[in-house]
Amino acid sequence: MLAEYDLIGFGSGIYFGKYHRSLLELVDKLPMLENKKAFIFSTSGLKKLRFIHDFHKPLKENLKQKGLNIVGEFSCRGFDTSQAAKVIGGINRGRPNEKDLNQAENFARGLKDRK
Repeated sequence: MLAEYDLIGFGSGIYFGKYHRSLLELVDKLPMLENKKAFIFSTSGLKKLRFIHDFHKPLKENLKQKGLNIVGEFSCRGFDTSQAAKVIGGINRGRPNEKDLNQAENFARGLKDRK
């Protein structure tokens, strides 16, 4: 069914530094999708940093192994109440916020140019 689409998005919240298990299991079960374009998105309590918190890297590698070409990535902060953050009532309350949603919209519009 995914082979019918020109562009496919994969994303979830980040849980303890990883995408949700159900998303990773879905990607493992995908057939080869040669030359299909995909984008990745996430929300997380911590800021995505390329060399420290590159949450997207494992998912991106798995998608590439399935033949997908990654044409974009989007990440923003999300409300987090896990572990230590729970003690203080969570971090990033109110996120994603209007600014984050505007950035997500701009990202999505930019994907049109990458198709």
